[in-house]
Amino acid sequence: MPTAILTGQPVPGSSLEGDLRSLGFDVRLASDAGETETLLAAVPAKERVAVVDARFVGHPHALRLGLTDPRFVASAIPGAVSVQPEARRALTRAVTRESVAAGNATVATENLAERLGEALDADDLAVYRPELGTLVAAVPADPQERNEVRQAVLAVDDEAVRLRSAVKARDGFFTTYCISPYSRYLARWCARRGLTPNQVTTASLITALIAAGCAATGTRAGFVVAGLLLMFSFVLDCTDGQLARYSLQYSTLGAWLDATFDRAKEYAYYAGLALGAARGGDDVWALALGAMILQTCRHVVDFSFNEANHDATANTSPTAALSDKLDSVGWTVWVRRMIVLPIGERWAMIAVLTALTTPRITFYALLVGCAFAATYTTAGRVLRSLTRKASRTDRAAQALADLADNGPLAEYAARWRSPNTRFYASSPLLYAVIGVLVLGNTLASGDSWLIVGGAVAYAVTSGLALSQPLKGALDWLVPPLFRAAEYLTVLVLAFNADVNGALPAAFGLVAAVAYHHYDTVYRIRGNAGAPPHWLVRAIGGHEGRTLLVTVLAALLTAAQFKVALTVVAVAVALLVLVESIRFWVSSGAPAVHDEGEPA
Repeated sequence: MPTAILTGQPVPGSSLEGDLRSLGFDVRLASDAGETETLLAAVPAKERVAVVDARFVGHPHALRLGLTDPRFVASAIPGAVSVQPEARRALTRAVTRESVAAGNATVATENLAERLGEALDADDLAVYRPELGTLVAAVPADPQERNEVRQAVLAVDDEAVRLRSAVKARDGFFTTYCISPYSRYLARWCARRGLTPNQVTTASLITALIAAGCAATGTRAGFVVAGLLLMFSFVLDCTDGQLARYSLQYSTLGAWLDATFDRAKEYAYYAGLALGAARGGDDVWALALGAMILQTCRHVVDFSFNEANHDATANTSPTAALSDKLDSVGWTVWVRRMIVLPIGERWAMIAVLTALTTPRITFYALLVGCAFAATYTTAGRVLRSLTRKASRTDRAAQALADLADNGPLAEYAARWRSPNTRFYASSPLLYAVIGVLVLGNTLASGDSWLIVGGAVAYAVTSGLALSQPLKGALDWLVPPLFRAAEYLTVLVLAFNADVNGALPAAFGLVAAVAYHHYDTVYRIRGNAGAPPHWLVRAIGGHEGRTLLVTVLAALLTAAQFKVALTVVAVAVALLVLVESIRFWVSSGAPAVHDEGEPA
């Protein structure tokens, strides 16, 4: 149980002790810095501890935001400071200095919590100070000021603020106006019944999988029920995040579940639609796989651009300035958010079209919509990159290299290119484009061994692309190009095999590899580094898998190729899932939740 140490003389009639206990704190009283030091030493090293001024007056949710958020090792609001075990040593040093300065005299402690927060700042510890907005948190100096602060507390509805803050600050139009107005109350209902965000996330996944199963029946009733369940799954998907923000129940496992389950739900639903269509005699597996590839590549564009500019220093480009100007006009904000087809709009479209039309029409609409959205967002980011001079850091270059997912073949090619070797091309992006074009041309030829040659050339250029840091203006396009090349190679070869089961096997392989790439993204976002090098080598890297699939297609019959794709898909899935689950469950990675662009 976390411990809160109240410093100074308790104020008669104060609800502070009760508020802290309602937040799960074991409350202890200290009249001076020396007694605070003694009580702090008695708190178990693995528990959170807070130091709070006994004169504090404010909303319970202000205390919750300042003292209980698990994402930060230290946090503070006026009159209160809280640290997790990682920051206990710094807090102990600060309290010891205060105790020595006071000479261990038993005197009332004035503003000790404030001074401790300043000491943690001076100790180069990142102290999180939440934006309280209309919430009140203050330490009144006299009875008159205390009465005024109490009146200010009564003037603001703490629960209403807490409900509003449970909703993501930036979201899509459909989510903001059609889901969040009631899902926040569902989140509160879950919190009051002791449900956790992870339980709600799991319920959302199960609901989506049932929806996929209903779609797989291929009946009109099944499609209608599937559409309804998909939307209910999305409601639960919004609820889990709102529950986490409402009750500050962030966790490492929750971050992983939230990051990966959305994609698992959506792509499982694609598979359900394809199975349902097949029952009706319509083979749409190529469309389902194409939709998954397009959606995954869209996300890689988002991730790569954001990582490339995560800590870049640059002048503001005219394109960015225009974007900011458009954001100041209310209606343009929502139009621009809708046309990129975020998850709310996308799932609503899929659900409605599933219920009213056919899987083929649903996939056609999805492909057209996502293609337009991808073109719009990528073009805007290219213009931003070209119209400003950015200085990118080594961290950004390493993140892009990790997202590229180069394997042993590309690493060998990169070592082969020594710094003194002259090449006509020196741009990483140019090497990547050359490799993708060569591979694409050979795929178009239909000649199996020519395609193998194209894959070899692609592996070599992939290594050359990463033989130097990815710090160019457009080098963030390298990882998306590699994703598109690998995934489309699998799609084309499975389609050309022209045998039942080849495209579903290809769907499984791309899904397994895509999971690995999403896992890489969220490890980087959590500052936990990329997946271990042995895993990337074990599954071949993007160029190794591409070459392997082309060799299998050249050597095997169509039926054998289908079996081989299935075996490779299962092997990759087992390796990446086991390592991913091990990492997220046991590694102690940061509890990072996505509050940025809607996926």
